[in-house]
Amino acid sequence: MASPRHKITTPAENLKGRKRRREESQWGGMAMTGGISRGANGKSPASRGKAMLLALGKGFPDQVLPQEKVVEGYLQDSCCDDPATRAKLERLCKTTTVRTRYTVMSKELLDQHPELKTEGAPTLTPRLDICNAAVIDLGATAARAALDEWGRPAADITHLIYISSSELRLPGGDLHLAARLGLNPNTVRTSLLFLGCSGGAAALRTAKDIAENNPGSRVLVTAAETTVLGFRPPSYDRPYDLVGAALFGDGASAVIIGAGPMTPAENPFLELEFSTQEFLPGTDKVIDGKISEEGINFKLGRDLPEKIESRIEGFCRTLMEQVGIKDFNDVFWAVHPGGPAILNRLEVCLELHPEKLKISRKALMNYGNVSSNTIFYVLEYLRDELKKGAISEEWGLILAFGPGITFEGLLVRGVN
Repeated sequence: MASPRHKITTPAENLKGRKRRREESQWGGMAMTGGISRGANGKSPASRGKAMLLALGKGFPDQVLPQEKVVEGYLQDSCCDDPATRAKLERLCKTTTVRTRYTVMSKELLDQHPELKTEGAPTLTPRLDICNAAVIDLGATAARAALDEWGRPAADITHLIYISSSELRLPGGDLHLAARLGLNPNTVRTSLLFLGCSGGAAALRTAKDIAENNPGSRVLVTAAETTVLGFRPPSYDRPYDLVGAALFGDGASAVIIGAGPMTPAENPFLELEFSTQEFLPGTDKVIDGKISEEGINFKLGRDLPEKIESRIEGFCRTLMEQVGIKDFNDVFWAVHPGGPAILNRLEVCLELHPEKLKISRKALMNYGNVSSNTIFYVLEYLRDELKKGAISEEWGLILAFGPGITFEGLLVRGVN
């Protein structure tokens, strides 16, 4: 018989013991509720090992586009004098709820490249020349703003995630951005291209995985987009072009994400607890885009809000059940505002209180839909609300929807 000092354990018992020791090490002896630690005030302290959002930055083109000037500007730039087109664009500009956007496209640029407003002209090369330069300029501005807020040098960045649906080249924008920022040559780079409106949330999910699997790493996430690749004169064959003219904008954003020990200078405000992705089979044509010699042609199916509504409840419950929450109004919300119709459907379907989507509507109003960037503008407003104490809920959801139709979601919580 084995002595008590040398007790024989089974492989299963060894596994349980190792798991228990890991949990004790990770949580540092803090009280646990349903597997999740709680601070004394109901809010949670930054969890050791979990990825956290440490800093934000954004960048925009110099040209500001007030919504009330869109109709005249677009019709003049595209040399269109069709009354029906004017009337439709005026209606769209009102229903999008957008007030202000930023744009790379300008009269000066069109004067330099008149072929961009010529129907059917092979313009892919000049479009890419403009876009490739613009996204790096915008992305570098946003990244430097995030680095300044973070307070540590660019040399401390260990990983770079670059997101764009607006450029195409070899080497890609990730390398050009790393060089522009002066990142170390051994910075590990990842590119996420042509994910559309779900790109920002996909980058958060990717950054979470990188940070948590590389303790002490710091991940710079940068998204940059411009609509130059898709600008073209209106056509009855492409009715969605007018939706794009009324809704989409240009810009860049950046965030820094890290896990593990925090330095005294770092000030995390959001913890990324759990992430997931899902696509809806048979919906790959609902958000459709094709690149040709004329640029990129996007179209959105009218049934996009309906398709999202068909799955949104179950998708959100997958996130919320991680912490045992059942009521959709018991979490805060950061939703990519693809358009007012999608936000309205979510609000009705999930029976959300009107204030739940306030920051998403605010981002849409002030920036338009800037594709992968917009979720980061929403998160900036979320941080403002958290700082003011305007949000009482501990847990929240980040959501975005892109081609596929692809759902991206993260369960997050505010950090004191």
